[in-house]
Amino acid sequence: MDWNAFLEFTRGPMFYFSLLIFIAGMVYRFVRVVLLGWEKDLSAARGSKFTGVLKSFLKGLLILPFYPWVKGSFQKRPIVYIAGGLFHLGLFVVIFLGTPHMLVWKSLLGFGWPTLALPFVDWLAVAAIVGMLVLLVYRRTDAVMRLISGPAEYLNWLFVFLPMISGYIMTHHLFFRYEVAYSLHMLTINWMLIWIPFSRISHFMFYFFSRTIRGVEWGKRAVTP
Repeated sequence: MDWNAFLEFTRGPMFYFSLLIFIAGMVYRFVRVVLLGWEKDLSAARGSKFTGVLKSFLKGLLILPFYPWVKGSFQKRPIVYIAGGLFHLGLFVVIFLGTPHMLVWKSLLGFGWPTLALPFVDWLAVAAIVGMLVLLVYRRTDAVMRLISGPAEYLNWLFVFLPMISGYIMTHHLFFRYEVAYSLHMLTINWMLIWIPFSRISHFMFYFFSRTIRGVEWGKRAVTP
């Protein structure tokens, strides 16, 4: 098999096709949410909607992740809290603050930004991979998680895990020739891009909707988010 030709296909036509599916699917889901409308609240405002939104995002992004005792997250499920936190942090750093991925963003957007040193990104990538494995074991061993987990949940895990592990293999030149590892990495990325709009992985976009709506409601009623 000509892996160089396959690599050109996976990082060229297949990548742009997958990206098109991803964008079209996410736009469709976004429009569907917007068309649901926002129920008009006729009650008088007792506080600032903007302040409510600001507090909502500050709490969601800065307080809850770093101060788990606020809602007892660590005491209730410490394994999920730590493993999930490492996974999300590592995934964010790899996608946005790793130099190779930043260059991909730059080719698509026309601008770039500063990135982190490879050893730092590398350690967080390992932490994310380990975190995902821990979460999978927890899902299989916890009675409640096992009960509510179906094929979609395991596919979500798989479609995120494969790009992570294949990217690590490619970066460290493990097991395969570079062009083979690169091709497999691109293939798993393309699969993930196509899968995301049809899965719960798309929650990353709706998180901002829920935080905004919740913040507006809290702010208008002058209650603490």
